[in-house]
Amino acid sequence: MEIIIIYDNTAYEPSLTPAWGFSCLIRHAGATLLFDTGANGEILLSNMQKIDIDPESVDTVVLSHPHFDHVGGLENFLAFNSRAKVYLPDTGATDMYSRGIPLSAPQKLAPGIYTTGVLSSIEQSLLVEISNGVALISGCAHPGLKHILQAASKFGKVKAIIGGLHDFKDFSLLKDIEMICPTHCTFYLSRLQEMFPEQYIQGGAGRRIYLE
Repeated sequence: MEIIIIYDNTAYEPSLTPAWGFSCLIRHAGATLLFDTGANGEILLSNMQKIDIDPESVDTVVLSHPHFDHVGGLENFLAFNSRAKVYLPDTGATDMYSRGIPLSAPQKLAPGIYTTGVLSSIEQSLLVEISNGVALISGCAHPGLKHILQAASKFGKVKAIIGGLHDFKDFSLLKDIEMICPTHCTFYLSRLQEMFPEQYIQGGAGRRIYLE
């Protein structure tokens, strides 16, 4: 499984443009998914071009929650790829994409790729099967990481976490996580790096993560 962070507050690759928001590409078992689209479609597409990602290669778009910094690039992306399925969290928001497929319950989206379902009426996360467990991909973790991990555990042991963790600080929840790549809105980046030096991986636009 390959995850490429396309849009983040910081840039891992200096040639890419950092901006407030999040988006990543997931390649797994023949499927290519775009998770969130950042805030600015021009930045999203520019970063994709610089790291040789063809928008038309994306099969599926999954949006975590209806905040501008996660859905703002959708319209620009769909101008280049109108065939991709778009899955929306069924939170009552109607202005993200009228042709999107609303999801509320956990669902299989592709071989080895699932949603947690909408948690706390605001946000869904992705789960990708890896060896002996799953990788959790989070937009902002607004429902709280404890709640998300409880939902994720139904699909297997969470071995890796990638994405925004917002104001999460119950650090004991991470003691058994093998890889932690906090991004975007995470408050306590330095603390996480200090506490989990072996598991911590720096995020940023352009970061590529490979998991088996």
